[in-house]
Amino acid sequence: MDLTPLQYALGAGSGGLVGFTLGLVGGGGSILAVPLMVYLVGVPSPHIAIGTSALAVAANAAANLLPHARAGNVKWRCALLYAAAGVAGAWGGSTIGKAFDGEKLLLLFALLMLVVGALMLKGREVIGNPAVRLTRENAPRIMGFGAVTGLFSGFFGIGGGFLIVPGLLASTGMTMINAVGSSLVAVTAFGLTTSLNYAASGLIDWPLAGIFIAGGVGGGLLGARVARGLSAKKGLLNTVFAVLIFIVAGYMIWQSLGALK
Repeated sequence: MDLTPLQYALGAGSGGLVGFTLGLVGGGGSILAVPLMVYLVGVPSPHIAIGTSALAVAANAAANLLPHARAGNVKWRCALLYAAAGVAGAWGGSTIGKAFDGEKLLLLFALLMLVVGALMLKGREVIGNPAVRLTRENAPRIMGFGAVTGLFSGFFGIGGGFLIVPGLLASTGMTMINAVGSSLVAVTAFGLTTSLNYAASGLIDWPLAGIFIAGGVGGGLLGARVARGLSAKKGLLNTVFAVLIFIVAGYMIWQSLGALK
């Protein structure tokens, strides 16, 4: 795929924006990656946009995993089982997604964005048990939630953190900070699985992915720094970002319906 220097510059800026929102509001920030690639950068194929963004999201998740691991926020056994169970789902979901009509896939993606926006508005105050560990009792639940969220993640080419965090909470009862940290293991695994599946079909623009990832790292550092200064306004930030998601989703629905006529 041949893109102009301006498009690559827009790709770097888009990656920076996605990284900034991830650092600022946490889960759900990467949902903007695909619409930015399609409507701002101008990637002509929805499937290439999804495959490329899946790789970028996986890289950003891996980068964000390191500080959570150092802080002891990752419940490794639970996280690894969840991720392992979801990898097959992500592969299957991405295989179905590749075969799906591009415009219809974007329309479904826009509807998913409405769900993400609604979840951003919902409070996530959870106490949880900080001593949670993998047991015979919770292992089947962890595997079940992992498989389902992996399927959705692969189909839409997203990290799926907004699904994985509730899945970990429901299947283990761990604390929110443990769920956020542990979810990044699955986001990385699902994103890599999806991107490898798309890469096998030649549906990744590697230079754009590299530029997008580089922009995301810089944006993430800035977003995290700003978030520390605005920690008292976390609810307001989530509300503003949810409204932005609704606006972008509305635009995508309008464009997709027009293209399907």
